Parts: sequence; C-alpha cells; structure tokens
Amino acid sequence: MLELPSQIQEIHDRLGISSNYISRSSLPCFDIPTDLVSIGEDVYGRPQQLRKPAAEKWLEMVEWAQEQEVELKVVSAYRSASYQEGLIQRHLARGESIESILTRVAAPGFSEHQSGLALDVTSPGYKAVEQVFEESRAFSWLTAYADRFGFTMSFPKDNPHGVIYEPWHWCYQI
Repeated sequence: MLELPSQIQEIHDRLGISSNYISRSSLPCFDIPTDLVSIGEDVYGRPQQLRKPAAEKWLEMVEWAQEQEVELKVVSAYRSASYQEGLIQRHLARGESIESILTRVAAPGFSEHQSGLALDVTSPGYKAVEQVFEESRAFSWLTAYADRFGFTMSFPKDNPHGVIYEPWHWCYQI
C-alpha cells in the first residue's frame, strides 16, 4: 500500500478519509509542483496558476479558441492540499458524508488540481462546475480540439475512479 506523505496523512485523518481511498479511487498522489506560473484570473477574479508547460498550452488554446469565437474561462486551476481540505470541510459542515463528497471532490493529495496540470473550465452563460456545461459551444470545441494542445477530460461518464462526470475538468498530459 502507498505510504502517504505525513502532511497528507494528517489531513486525511482529520477529514476521516478511509485508508482504502487510494486503492478504491486508483488516483495517483501528486507532489507539490515547483514550476507554477500565472495564467491570469479566474471567473471570480482570483489569481490562478498552472505548471509552466500546461500554462503555455492553456494560453495558446484560449487564444486559438477566441479566434474561432469560443470563450474559455478558468474556474479553478492549481489547488494546494490545504485548499482541497477546506473544500471538503465546507461540504462536511453542510452535513454531507465523506463518502459522498469524495465522488465529487478528490481527497487532498489526489486532486489533479494539486498537480498543477488541471483546470476547471466554463464559458459565459454557464454556471461553474455544472454538468450542463456539456451543452455549451465551449465544451464541443474542447472535445474537438483540446487534445491538440495536450488537454484531455479526466472524468468522462462511467470513469473508473468513481468520480462523477465532470465535463468542465481538463488536464494537461505531460
């Protein structure tokens, strides 16, 4: 069994995340990236970062999409393990079970956002992180062209990780 870094194990213990999460989800544990660069602000006006190679390709992709009159907007990019813990804590405070939460929010250390390679995307007229995004022109465009820039949708329908369908979540493949 994978031994977690002590900081991640402590967070998992605080949140009540079972030790079988690793084998059940089959998601990798990510190190803290050292080459994060700015990609501008998200739809909420917060500064966002990705690892340098992902950032370069993201910005190229956004520009090419704009030339085709498709607007791609960042909802969330790099997230630290402590940020991920806060997301889960908010769900727990609303009375949700940890098992239910982990079908929508990856455990700290296991979120592709922590890799610095993933981002959540939306487009004007669509609420952030909603499955209805799949009906947008931006989603159709991403489905057709994102792979040219090295991005793939991580959590399609019926994915093997037990994560809900996330048409908004795209990850750069190094």
